[in-house]
Amino acid sequence: MSKPLEMRAVYTETLLQLGQMDERIVLLEADLMRATGSKNFKDEFPHRTFNVGVAEANMVSISAGLSSAGKLPFANTFACFAARRTFDQFFISANYARLNVKLVGSDPGVTAALNGGTHMAFEDMGIMRTIPKLVIFEPSDPISLKKLMHACVEYYGCTYMRLHRSFADVLYDETDDFELGKGKVLRQGKDVALIATGVVMVGEALKAAEILAEKGISATVVDMHTIKPIDRDLVIQLAETCGAIVTCENHQIVNGLGSAVAEVLVEEIPTPMARVGVKDLFGEVGTLDYLKERFGLTAAVIVEHAEQVLEKKKSH
Repeated sequence: MSKPLEMRAVYTETLLQLGQMDERIVLLEADLMRATGSKNFKDEFPHRTFNVGVAEANMVSISAGLSSAGKLPFANTFACFAARRTFDQFFISANYARLNVKLVGSDPGVTAALNGGTHMAFEDMGIMRTIPKLVIFEPSDPISLKKLMHACVEYYGCTYMRLHRSFADVLYDETDDFELGKGKVLRQGKDVALIATGVVMVGEALKAAEILAEKGISATVVDMHTIKPIDRDLVIQLAETCGAIVTCENHQIVNGLGSAVAEVLVEEIPTPMARVGVKDLFGEVGTLDYLKERFGLTAAVIVEHAEQVLEKKKSH
């Protein structure tokens, strides 16, 4: 495995490359350029970079205006602000108007860490899932981040990306292809499927699969990087081949990945499942490792839920 890379650096490098290829691309920030690490884009394209100050809703409205004039805006702020503060403007000015705004929410869930509970977005996917036609995705490593950014530029329409800012292990190879709306199978198994999303939980799901293997349990691990539209065909396939599913997300279990998967299963192929995620709690201050333990976002918890769902499978 390659050494970990800083995701915000990969984000800026990729945005810079995209901007060099496509003059429509512009960057909007809400006075967080140092935090998001996007100074390099501003240095090369000062006339295509707009710092609107601490005014996230206005940032999205300006993005919508730029999109209506033919630009391709990336608007970046912390996930808590991207979801909670901009929702009306993003819903009406960007999505309802069928524009092409790429909204980025940094530090989702426990990755907000020492910024604390007020900045800990456990609900942003749930808020965004209610917007018609919006594409929602969360890269799990530097390569998937780069490839999915390219995919979202090629896609006409609004997107919401959850972006882990800090370092992340490299899980993929540069030759791997990514498509919005299509999950990636990282490990094949036959007993239970672990469907995870994002840097935090894909890594924990892979660790959980190793622990389960030591117990004689064969687990498939899926990186479900796109939460909306969910990869229905893959979910159905996993239900058919494994017969038991555990979803893993750095988010409330309400209206996130677990809900999206459950909706497919109940409509298409009822299957025993369990959801690993935040269970109706607010965030708090702490280190990433502490917060993962505090909110049950660990390989050990995934293993526990997998064993429980396998018991349900026996009587299903």
